[in-house]
Amino acid sequence: MSAGKDLGHQVPSTTDGPIGMFDSGFGGLTVARAVIDLLPSEDLVYIGDTGRYPYGDKKSEDVRAYARELAWSLVKDHHAKAIVVACNTAAAALPVHELEAELAAAGVMVPVIGVIEPGAQSLVRATRSGRVGVIGTMGTIGSGAYDRAVARTSLGSTVQLVSAPCPGFVEFVERGRTTGPDVTILAQRLLAPILEADVDALLLGCTHYPYLARVISDVLGSHVTLVSSADETAFALRDQLGQAAMLKPDTGASGQHQFMSSGDVAWFKELGTRLLGPELTNVNIWNRKTDES
Repeated sequence: MSAGKDLGHQVPSTTDGPIGMFDSGFGGLTVARAVIDLLPSEDLVYIGDTGRYPYGDKKSEDVRAYARELAWSLVKDHHAKAIVVACNTAAAALPVHELEAELAAAGVMVPVIGVIEPGAQSLVRATRSGRVGVIGTMGTIGSGAYDRAVARTSLGSTVQLVSAPCPGFVEFVERGRTTGPDVTILAQRLLAPILEADVDALLLGCTHYPYLARVISDVLGSHVTLVSSADETAFALRDQLGQAAMLKPDTGASGQHQFMSSGDVAWFKELGTRLLGPELTNVNIWNRKTDES
């Protein structure tokens, strides 16, 4: 049985309640930044699962369990009115339509938005030559999620996609190292297949990777458009909430933002503030509920 099957009541569509968001660590803060900028009146609750990061080299069934646990926590403990899966690896392991269906089956009617479809749509729009690339964790690339998403998005046009896993990128970001010789040498090695494919647009298929955009661009050249799914995900969230009449009225007041970490809270606050900005002031520990599956 999944966590939350005993919730016992339906969560109605409402403008109240925060937007819930989770990631394996800090990468989803790129999405949080985009959401805060686009929807400044909305409240936000963000969980960074730094106690179990990185997700990219873990078994798919384990990542599915993590994603399910995090989503149910946002719904049950924080009464989230929407869930943003701000982690490509998690969205690949547990597709958002499956998570949304599971919540609905338990009477929890909340929209679930992922980063994969918006990113794929933005990538297809960005290309001129039809040769595009995507980089991500081993789990994301191995799942084929972006191959399927690009194929769905590019119906009627010819788009050739080359994919490359980039193990090590997440760990550099999580340590706060986004530039330097070691990062550049790793990028040159990992991005060789992308460079050889002569793409003109590259999707950063992990929410950590925008923090490495300068190094990636230096390796590939300025003619390659780097596509981040953060802004597109924020737009998709706004559209879904708007269609469901769940957007909070814009009164001019800023929403409240709560951040949690399953690992070292002090470290999350220190690095997270550098990555996100001044909104990251309220950081608490996220305690796993070991009796939930």
